[in-house]
Amino acid sequence: MTSDPDRRTYDILRLLDAHEPIGSVHLTEHLRERGYSLTERTVRLTLADLDEAGLTEKVGGKGRRLTAAGRAELERGGVSGRVEQVRERLADLTSRVTYDPLADEGAVVVGTVTVPATARSRVDSLLTAIDDSPLGPVVASLEFSERNGTEYVEIATPSSVTIDGVLLAEGIDSDLDTTGVVEYHPDPETVPYEDPDPTAHGGAIRRFTDVIGNERATVDMVSLLIEARRTSVGAALEAEAGLLVADNREFPLAHYDRAHELAAATRDRLGGVIDARRPREPGPFPWDDPGWAFASLTCVGASECLIARCVEAEVATEWTTLARVQPRAELDDWS
Repeated sequence: MTSDPDRRTYDILRLLDAHEPIGSVHLTEHLRERGYSLTERTVRLTLADLDEAGLTEKVGGKGRRLTAAGRAELERGGVSGRVEQVRERLADLTSRVTYDPLADEGAVVVGTVTVPATARSRVDSLLTAIDDSPLGPVVASLEFSERNGTEYVEIATPSSVTIDGVLLAEGIDSDLDTTGVVEYHPDPETVPYEDPDPTAHGGAIRRFTDVIGNERATVDMVSLLIEARRTSVGAALEAEAGLLVADNREFPLAHYDRAHELAAATRDRLGGVIDARRPREPGPFPWDDPGWAFASLTCVGASECLIARCVEAEVATEWTTLARVQPRAELDDWS
């Protein structure tokens, strides 16, 4: 284990939370058990710094405990740790994508949603509605299971991050740094930017209405946005303006033509929506316009649409936005 100060601080807070009140001697022993090479004096100095920061406090002659601020800081560190785990899983999954959209074969990243088998006909109608809309086509696999006497169906459909894996396999690095909610319309009369054909790739992403960026821009946030009922996929399936969860990434402008071709082909085969923009082109950007050296690619995946729609319809019992890598051959064309 490395002795990065930030990581060490959070480990000390976690140990205090588990063993408080605890003195510097026993705290040093616990830290050494975790691989830190520290003296008791170093631990005492660190605790003094935490006291000064208002994160810890002395408890008579028993040692130290966390303050309310310390617990809040520990929770923040825990969230950061979970986000990092999602980032690592995202990197692992995209590196294993072998999908070739031109041949429509290879492995894709899928998200899954599980529903009671009694809701099967309801989910079939939701899948059909998505397949028949500009968000289609839908390709999916169904897996049946039983738990505690109840039968369930797990539906797997391609995630938007499959596109990152497709680009990576072509040697094009993309930086996924924004997750948010977009206003979408399958066929709007107007859009708030200049574009002669805004619905070319699955409908029009009109604007970002909510954005989560920086270290929190992961698919973990996609799940949270869906759970918070921030979407209205149902409205989009009724040919009205709806709210969808999308992610945005930047990639080198030098690869724009090839990246656009691959992203469009992936969308056409696996469903969803994409919006690709060169620097200084008007469009639905989450932040300011991308820099001169980078292009912008916003994506909505079929799995994000299906999961959100099942949650809206109150038939989802559980879901996973980054479930696994699965061969395209195992996903049947819903139509």
